[in-house]
Amino acid sequence: MKVLVTGAAGFIGYHICQRLTAKAECEVLGIDNLNDYYDVALKRARLAALDGRDNFRFVQCDFAEAGKLAGLWAHFKPDYVVHLGAQANVRYSVTHPEAYVQSNLIGFFNVLEAARTHPPKHTVFASSSSVYGANADIPFTEDGDTSHPLSFYGATKKANETMAHSYAHLHGVALTGLRFFNVYGPWGRPDTAPTLFAKAIFAGETIDLFAEGKARRDFTYIDDITDGVLKVLLYPPREIPVPPFRIFNIGHHRPVETLLFVRMLEQLIGREAKLNLLPPQPADVPETCASLDRINAAVGYTPRVSLEDGLRRFVDWFKDYYKP
Repeated sequence: MKVLVTGAAGFIGYHICQRLTAKAECEVLGIDNLNDYYDVALKRARLAALDGRDNFRFVQCDFAEAGKLAGLWAHFKPDYVVHLGAQANVRYSVTHPEAYVQSNLIGFFNVLEAARTHPPKHTVFASSSSVYGANADIPFTEDGDTSHPLSFYGATKKANETMAHSYAHLHGVALTGLRFFNVYGPWGRPDTAPTLFAKAIFAGETIDLFAEGKARRDFTYIDDITDGVLKVLLYPPREIPVPPFRIFNIGHHRPVETLLFVRMLEQLIGREAKLNLLPPQPADVPETCASLDRINAAVGYTPRVSLEDGLRRFVDWFKDYYKP
């Protein structure tokens, strides 16, 4: 089968491409604009790890440029699409909202248009737990209130969900959105908590912990995320009696305080962290916790990697890649 993966040089995109290309029957086209939001060397290193796989091709392309995306899509004719390309990071969206309009709104519209014009069997796209506001009940359920996201990033992801629903309803395009919860692991983004914390601990620098370290996060290991994405991808939503559209949470369902997360990293690294306990950030929610009932019932998704094992694997990779 032919699978198009956007954001292929990104954290989750790389792991999806790696897993798909391990199967001889899969032909994968990865696209990414390789922007410099974070170190491009890390993105190129991920792509280098995919070199030599005959069933993987990479094209540098910005899906926010409609003509380029449409041409690639029409030429490749994907059976399935995994749309992971986006501008991420809750706090960055406070100061750089224009980047989110370009990638998450205009770019996502281009993906929907390409799917309408040349429909694949199924398109799975990345949403986020950030669509849930501070008043959402714990654990977060897919039917819970998402009308008041606290960040502009979360607002763009909520917009993606409503845009996708309209295309499913109007054009019969099969679409599933996945609300990711705090993904971590080897090859992770340098702007996320695990990498930022690990770098600071190794360097003896101070870690700013907002909400005095009491914020609780549903950290989910990358292998569990990859398993879930691919399970969902192969089971498109039904067209009848409703539009072929679904939303699933995909997380771990065991949130921990960020202070405990740091303590676990301290033990694995063998050094003590310097902490600066600060008040909450206005764009942050106090807690994230995914209800997994719906995705488990649909595709049998159950996370298997404990935080202890996942962090151990992450630290091993961190030492090998960054050589602190």
